[in-house]
Amino acid sequence: MSEAETAEAAEARRTETIPEWKRVEVAALVDFLESYDSVGVVDVTGIPSRQFQQMRRGLHGSAEVRMSRNTLMRRALEEVDQGFEELAEYVTGQVAFIATDDNPFGLFRQLEASKTPAPINAGEVAPNDVIIPEGDTGIDPGPFVGELQQVGANARIQDGSIKVLEDSHVLDAGGVVDETLANVLAELGIEPKEVGLDLRGVYADGVLFEPDELELDVDAYRADVESAAAGARNLAVNAAIPTARTTPTLLAVAAGNANSVGLFAAVEDAELMPDLVARADAQLRALAAHVDDEDALPEELRGVEETAEPEVEADADDDTDDESSDEETAEADDGDDGDDDDDDDDAGAEGLGAMFG
Repeated sequence: MSEAETAEAAEARRTETIPEWKRVEVAALVDFLESYDSVGVVDVTGIPSRQFQQMRRGLHGSAEVRMSRNTLMRRALEEVDQGFEELAEYVTGQVAFIATDDNPFGLFRQLEASKTPAPINAGEVAPNDVIIPEGDTGIDPGPFVGELQQVGANARIQDGSIKVLEDSHVLDAGGVVDETLANVLAELGIEPKEVGLDLRGVYADGVLFEPDELELDVDAYRADVESAAAGARNLAVNAAIPTARTTPTLLAVAAGNANSVGLFAAVEDAELMPDLVARADAQLRALAAHVDDEDALPEELRGVEETAEPEVEADADDDTDDESSDEETAEADDGDDGDDDDDDDDAGAEGLGAMFG
């Protein structure tokens, strides 16, 4: 008998010895795993039954939790295959499957947000530094002040009450809580740990994610993406690459440049005439201001408010409210600067002569 045939026979014998209820359970777990886009393993150690049921209800509609025997969970992962067997290494201790159609990052954020503070019991390991805060405990003088001092809190009886005089660090993270400290914390209502479903790993789209890979600063990530998108769009505009996003800005820049060329060349176009007249009026007034003669300005223009010189602007795409818009608008304005800002008095005189002979 070949090695493959031997393995197949061994598997057949092992299958025959599996009770029917286990087969049904494994089949149900396989169906559960195949029904969702993302499947993970969560640690449920130390979560009271009542709180666990509350968490399951809180996840209703967005994620589903399924518990079973670890051996059956591992077997279901192996039967599904397709990479799911990578989750088997996390199926140790008190765990459960969690499945969702959300992406792994959304699942991780939801599980972290659902965690709630809880009291800590004697013998448990403190997940964080334990600090008793400064303030009035509201407890009448008695033996409790001694218990506070015993655990390391700076406590005194003042004004008929037990007070903690300063924030007191009574246990480091990773330390074991003794019975006295557990009682003190319970009396003060201090809950130094969080209770929730701790995600050990999640499998989605052929990739296995661990918690440290899912803990993202969403706001910073969004800002980075927006900045990159703005930079890419600005580059495309400067390189004159037409796309659905850049075409409106490119057209605006082109229109601004064309308008500037038309004004500079004094093209008598219907759309440019108001600007040409305004420009001629400004040049005439600039020249008259340098002539030592009160009649230098034609009589019909005396007392008439000066017409503002045209300002050509190619507005950037209204959809973009970032720095790229400012740069694109500045690019469109470059053509105007050569006409408006550099028009000194001599240029005004030359332009007037060119237009009126």
